Amino acid sequence: MRRSLGLILYNLTSGGTAAPVADWPERPKGQLIWLHIAQPESQRAMTELARRLHEEDGAAILVTSTEPPPPQPGMIVVAPPPDTQLGARAFLDHWQPDAGVVSDGQMMPVLFDMADHKGIPLVLVNGREPVLPARINWFWPGLIRDALSRFRRILTVDEISARQFRRRGAPNDVLLVDGRMEERPHVLPCTEAERAALVRQFQTRPVWLAVCVSEAEDAAIIAAHRAALRMAHRLLLILVTDTPDRAEALAARMTETEGWTVARRSADEEPDEETEVFLVDTPTELGLWYRLAPITFLGGSLFGGGCQRDPFEAAALGSAILHGPQPGEWKSAFARLSEARAARLVVSPTDLAEGLSDLLSPDRAARLAQSAWAVASAGAEVTDRVVLLIRELAEARV
Repeated sequence: MRRSLGLILYNLTSGGTAAPVADWPERPKGQLIWLHIAQPESQRAMTELARRLHEEDGAAILVTSTEPPPPQPGMIVVAPPPDTQLGARAFLDHWQPDAGVVSDGQMMPVLFDMADHKGIPLVLVNGREPVLPARINWFWPGLIRDALSRFRRILTVDEISARQFRRRGAPNDVLLVDGRMEERPHVLPCTEAERAALVRQFQTRPVWLAVCVSEAEDAAIIAAHRAALRMAHRLLLILVTDTPDRAEALAARMTETEGWTVARRSADEEPDEETEVFLVDTPTELGLWYRLAPITFLGGSLFGGGCQRDPFEAAALGSAILHGPQPGEWKSAFARLSEARAARLVVSPTDLAEGLSDLLSPDRAARLAQSAWAVASAGAEVTDRVVLLIRELAEARV
């Protein structure tokens, strides 16, 4: 493929030296897929892609990123090579990837050009906007167009992003609006016999769940439960504390000072018809509680300094989500849920009480839960398609 004037000028002026091969481990035998994580927002999705390619295809995974992901089996993490002739050649000659996947839209013109000339298929995923490194002058003619032409597929998150890529010269025949690639929600396990026994115990009582609740949120949860009991007098709250050491004192205060009827899971106390609060002091059985409760409040998100659990855990098991304004490490997940109106945001104790009361309507809770499940599944389906695409491209090169 003919190189643009911009790339020729960039090659002449970029300079640089080869990355020191001595710092790299030996290339693993067999198939190796290179993943470049350009933005932190794509780290979880790209890590999931790495896991699947390794577990399903046995591929070794080479990850380049300025913010390395947590290590996992089959993964090698190194710094991105300098985007120079010497740096790109050293990188590609050493690792010899069978395919490359780049997230978001960061352009490395020399590296992409050299990979293309070596016959290494490249795919861009989670495409938002093509971006050159800050040190590159935008006036070099055709540089971004040249870099984009090296991809076999460019998969953008939405039509707005696709327009950005078209304006920069992405070929129409490789450009596709495919949505965000996301990790598949982890479906937490439970013992079916235990679930069935508790269903019989609860009978037809309505149930809601508050998980990993911080001490700062206790009063808001209790107040919301008290308000909701006026609408559903048999309502049961399953309250999972954020730390086990809080449960005993909380149970004593609720029972002795506030007059609640409380059963404690760790004390082998069974909830009966009179139990108002079932207190759980460890998160080890969340898969059980999500399955039993059609409504879940995610603790830490209101006053606790940040949500403590992945919201897609609840979504994957059909529980409608209530949450506060503090997403913790789950900012991207909450943004997706908010965009689809698939979770209920509450910003105060009063708001929490109103939100809970509103979701006591089974139809409303079911609609919210279904929307959240659809959001979680959509991102996973994009990942499924990317896995198949990379598999086909890598196998075709052999």
